[in-house]
Amino acid sequence: MSERRCSQEDDCTSLLSRLGSDSPRPRMKYGGMFCSVEGAFENKTLNFESFSPQTQRRRAARTRTDDHVGGDAVKGGRQTVVLSSGLTRENYVKREGDRLIIKGGRIVNDDQSFYADVYVEDGTIKQIGENLIVPAGVKTVDAYGQLVIPGGIDANTNLHAPQKGLNPADDFYQGTRAALAGGTTMIIDHVLAEPGISLLSAFEQWRDVADQRACCDFSLHLDITRWHDGLYEEMETLIKDRGVNSFLFFMAYKDRYQSSDSQLYEAFGVLRDLGAIAQVHAENGDIIDEEQKKLLSYGITGPEGHVLSHPEEVETEAVYRAITIAKQANCPIYITKVMSKSAADVIAKARKKGMVVYGEPITASLATDGSHYWSKDWATAAAFVMSPPLNPDPSTPKYLTSLLACGDLQVTSSAQASFSTAQKAIGKDDFTLIPEGTNGIEERMSVIWDRAVSTGKMDENEFVAVTSTNAAKLFNIYPRKGRIAVGSDADIVVWNPKEIRTVSGKTHNLTVEVNILEGLELRGTALVVISGGRVVLEDGKLNVMEGSGRFIPRKAFPDTVYRRIRARSKMAEARGVPRGNYDGPVHDVISMTKSVPPTPTTRGNPCPKTQTGPRNLHQSGFTLAGAQIDDHIPRRSAQRIVAPPGGRSNITSLS
Repeated sequence: MSERRCSQEDDCTSLLSRLGSDSPRPRMKYGGMFCSVEGAFENKTLNFESFSPQTQRRRAARTRTDDHVGGDAVKGGRQTVVLSSGLTRENYVKREGDRLIIKGGRIVNDDQSFYADVYVEDGTIKQIGENLIVPAGVKTVDAYGQLVIPGGIDANTNLHAPQKGLNPADDFYQGTRAALAGGTTMIIDHVLAEPGISLLSAFEQWRDVADQRACCDFSLHLDITRWHDGLYEEMETLIKDRGVNSFLFFMAYKDRYQSSDSQLYEAFGVLRDLGAIAQVHAENGDIIDEEQKKLLSYGITGPEGHVLSHPEEVETEAVYRAITIAKQANCPIYITKVMSKSAADVIAKARKKGMVVYGEPITASLATDGSHYWSKDWATAAAFVMSPPLNPDPSTPKYLTSLLACGDLQVTSSAQASFSTAQKAIGKDDFTLIPEGTNGIEERMSVIWDRAVSTGKMDENEFVAVTSTNAAKLFNIYPRKGRIAVGSDADIVVWNPKEIRTVSGKTHNLTVEVNILEGLELRGTALVVISGGRVVLEDGKLNVMEGSGRFIPRKAFPDTVYRRIRARSKMAEARGVPRGNYDGPVHDVISMTKSVPPTPTTRGNPCPKTQTGPRNLHQSGFTLAGAQIDDHIPRRSAQRIVAPPGGRSNITSLS
């Protein structure tokens, strides 16, 4: 009978699981019950010291040391990469973060809160509980009296998308650095593929830049700017091979990015079959285009023209239309940047009817309003220009916060796209040329805590849901992200619910001069931020590494979304009604399939010829051709009448 030998390491791991693993490694049985067993008559006293967690880690440490000594291409498990800025960074082949234990905090997930310690190693949460057995020399993070929450996920950023030929002032480095300062540990950025540019090439270009610059983990949406049948193969490749499961379509930006209703219907059907999520920028581009022309003709060129040409109704109508199209295509739809009360109401009513639709308010719409568009300072007013614009109604932020708290809106993002005052100034004489976008990536989580949790509208668990967990579930990265659990990524925030911060453009971590939330006092801040197992914020100091962020692929058919889609597909299957054949009388109907000539008219040619050249004043549009009303009256005989000028007539009879 064949005999198989097992190594000492295999024997060890078959008896006890390594610390932090999901489940013990099962015993391996080699051969039948009567086969010889190697070492059966040897001393059976086990050396439990060799199976302790400390010994396992020492063995792993020796292995890493051996790799460091003997490795030439990879030193210490790291690679040195030269960045575009000329600096170098160490790219960790294996995610090896700090060994940390977070003690004394209250762990908050979307569904429960409890007191426990958290042990982190190699960028992953290894243990959760009390009296944890951890190696000596582990860094301790004091979280007594604080909340320990999953790192935030910002599902809508534009850190690399150019506008009017200008790149954002805050790119992947500055943007993700500011995100970490506010407690956000992952972003999902939008790849804007200009018409005529391959989706795959745009994706690879975005990915290369983010790999070199991003300080936190990231993923990517694809923005479709010109829909056609040839995109199917590229979208399929992106979904199956590149880890993309969401695509944005524009209902605005006429003659540039705008998709028609028929194109949206076709595209939504494709996304449903591929298991992706359809996102829409919902505004009526045709009306906006006409309003812009009208306002410019009136001489209105300042930032107030932007909000006047984007009335609330164009957003509301487009949201309703997008949801209708998605319902008919049975495709999940995600409305980005919900800015008005009426648009949010449309989403809420659709969800109450069972439609698979999700709404995303942003930092700006939850914190401020559109009254600033009429500021006397042009730079301040221009800083608020974005699409859809902030609503001038001052009650809008509270209303959107209430809908977010009750679940009618589900995800919060920043829509970060910041441009400097000098960049905005290219539209100083024409508001349609002002680059669109605002800040909010750093303040997002504090805004939601201050406006929703501190006011009693939502609890701490709901706060975690709308800032990270819901996005993780929708975009299929849960529970790797959006939860504090064994095996999840060590993206953790120690949150101080009582500390108050004042927003200022002089102290924020972006490069733009104007912060649209200037002067706001926000309760709730990130005290310690851990990204990928490394402490990147502590004692108010940021310690980030350019290019340390990883790309997070996302699989198709997220279960949270597509369970409902599958159920709706079964219920919506067309079924004929069984009935007998009709054998009654059938009326004769003249077939209308043949082309019928147009009915002649008594009023001349139906399509008069276009006049070319000068008008002939001797021609008349009056004609007596065709049937007349008095054709049934017999005509009288004609009489010649001679009446010379100034002479007598020789009329003798008119009979």
